[in-house]
Amino acid sequence: MKEKKILIITYYWPPAGGPGVQRWLKFVKYLPDFGVQPIVYIPENPTYPIIDEALVKEVSDKAIILKHKIFEPYQLASFLSKNKTKKISSGIIPNQKKQSFLDKVFLWVRGNLFIPDARVFWVKPSVTFLEKYIQENNIDTIVTSGPPHSLHLIGLELKQKLGVKWFADFRDPWTTIGYHKSLRLSNFANKKHKALEHQVLNTADTIIVTSNTTKTEFQAITSKPIVVITNGYDTENGIKQALDTKFTLAHIGSFLSERNPNFLWESLVELINEIPDFKTHLEIKLIGAVSQEVLETINQFGLNPYLNNLGYVSHSEAIAHQRKSQVLLLIEINSEDTKSIIPGKLFEYMVSGRPIIAIGPHGSDFAEIITKTNTGVFFDYSDKMKLKSVLLGFYNQFLEGKLQSNAVGLQQYSRKSLTKELVQLLTLNL
Repeated sequence: MKEKKILIITYYWPPAGGPGVQRWLKFVKYLPDFGVQPIVYIPENPTYPIIDEALVKEVSDKAIILKHKIFEPYQLASFLSKNKTKKISSGIIPNQKKQSFLDKVFLWVRGNLFIPDARVFWVKPSVTFLEKYIQENNIDTIVTSGPPHSLHLIGLELKQKLGVKWFADFRDPWTTIGYHKSLRLSNFANKKHKALEHQVLNTADTIIVTSNTTKTEFQAITSKPIVVITNGYDTENGIKQALDTKFTLAHIGSFLSERNPNFLWESLVELINEIPDFKTHLEIKLIGAVSQEVLETINQFGLNPYLNNLGYVSHSEAIAHQRKSQVLLLIEINSEDTKSIIPGKLFEYMVSGRPIIAIGPHGSDFAEIITKTNTGVFFDYSDKMKLKSVLLGFYNQFLEGKLQSNAVGLQQYSRKSLTKELVQLLTLNL
């Protein structure tokens, strides 16, 4: 069987850290196992908000990597405030009531002058570069991965110019993603976003999404085929770790202002007051970027003595913390717009062997996955008494040395299994 070449256009790639890099890094790792040659097109000089040099070693030596220069406004904006541009670039937007004048300016500029996002200046030079490469190398299939959704505009132009088969992969939604409403969009900018989203969804041959809710949302915009391929876990997650001696509640990843679960902090304070030894065992472990609002709330509840704020760590260190923490916290914004979000870390959480406390809006897509796999308990933001009861139950199991997850049916979420699904889709009728 002749090896098939696939051109993958993505922005996040090692040494980029954070969740955005993992999906296609892992697909590329396993594509050669199924007779597919991955050709990955990435920016030569990107502005990544998070760096994880250790991920460079995970890039498949069978992948062909193409690079082309990019101009990014974040590079210029960082001269005014490196910290603010880094946070906005990574999706951490200050609470609206606490936004400074400079915050508001940055958000307005980001939302209204750079549509769909600040990587839009990469579109035209990329199309010119890739049009020549595709023709010279007889490539007939391309994949674009967003966000940033500017990359779908590259796919759009290549489809129009060359007629290649185009798969548009949406790791997150476009106009319904949580932070979209925070960008201070004008009516013109909002209509422009929706028009581009409509054009992409109706020009791509197939749309790939990570959740059923996003599929349903997109079905109202396009009649093109939409396929759900979730994120997953990789085999390195099987490394065993000695458990923390404290009753650690660990949140791994960006802890945004809007994800601040007051009823969790209230429950912990009540357990501290009601159970004499609870405070001697409790540790709240935060790993990754944490908003100032979350830290202030934890302080206001008097929980600072139990806080261990570790900041960003490498992906391998994050996996180690997932496996040794007593309980893992998965928290999503309480909004209709976030029901479709299935955080990539969920799948790594599920294979860690540790029970998950998941908090999100009622009807969240990830609630169903957690329930089916028996990997934890889901709570919506009105479930305080249930949350407190489960926390107490987990604590008692911790004291008995019996706290663990009893997961079932995880194999379908392995990166290799998901790559097999992807290959079947990419090579269908070709």
